[in-house]
Amino acid sequence: MGNAKAWVQAARLRTLPLSLSGIIVGSALAIKQGFFDTGIFVLALLTTVGFQVTSNFANDYGDGVKGTDNEDRIGPARVLQSGLLTRTTLKKGIIASIAISLALAIILIYFAFGTEDLPLILLFLFLGIMSIWAAIKYTVGSNAYGYRGMGDLFVFLFFGLLGVLGSMFLYTKTWFWPSVWPAIAIGLLCVAVLNLNNLRDVVSDKKHGKHTLVVKMGYENGKKYHFLLVVIALICFLIYIGVERLPWQVSLFMIAFVPLLIHLRKVMITKDPGKLDGELKKVALSTFLLAILLFMAVNIFL
Repeated sequence: MGNAKAWVQAARLRTLPLSLSGIIVGSALAIKQGFFDTGIFVLALLTTVGFQVTSNFANDYGDGVKGTDNEDRIGPARVLQSGLLTRTTLKKGIIASIAISLALAIILIYFAFGTEDLPLILLFLFLGIMSIWAAIKYTVGSNAYGYRGMGDLFVFLFFGLLGVLGSMFLYTKTWFWPSVWPAIAIGLLCVAVLNLNNLRDVVSDKKHGKHTLVVKMGYENGKKYHFLLVVIALICFLIYIGVERLPWQVSLFMIAFVPLLIHLRKVMITKDPGKLDGELKKVALSTFLLAILLFMAVNIFL
């Protein structure tokens, strides 16, 4: 099924820290309420990695088949585009990744709920299946939602609301409504990474019929939209700090927004979409740093 280096390239390991951020923040919110379980934490991280790798394999396949990954595209070359893996081989990899992700999700659900709470078991099993569906349908198929400008919505829902609130619920088995604010913030920051990707690829996407929000609204408006995503995320965390009356030591996790605000200036003054490629990792790693700092703060100071 192809060489190991090609599969590592297809897995796009640099995307994993961002996908883990929602789980880490959700776990931090649970810890604040007095709940934590190492087994759930590890299984949730592994399940999220499985979903993200499945998504990356599927995106490589979908964009490659549609011709969106081509010589016009900026950024790392994709394995199907480069001929490192064939369509058949990559499709087998997607199927294997789906099976592993689903198995991890089932183990996680069993670990969190046992066998007695059937409604919650069925709900989270449904959410797991929907996560896999969303990972695949972003670019695969004739009706891929990523080609109709709906990628931002799905990233917000699955990486933000579900990632943060869903992982918190695995520990707590209940809702703490102030936690909606961090969930919205993480969702917006994840959308910001996708939006950067779409800003970078706006010329190629428009040429090949991938109608992202940036293609629909235009490059300059896409930069303004990006500005709002990051600033509103910042405001959401400030609201959460105020509502929960967090001590200043815990609130220090907000220093992760410093590189994000510097990044915003870079985006707003950049005229050439191709020069935004290096900004993706800045937002992704800053979001991951924010999650880690919050997780550490609630463990140390609360």
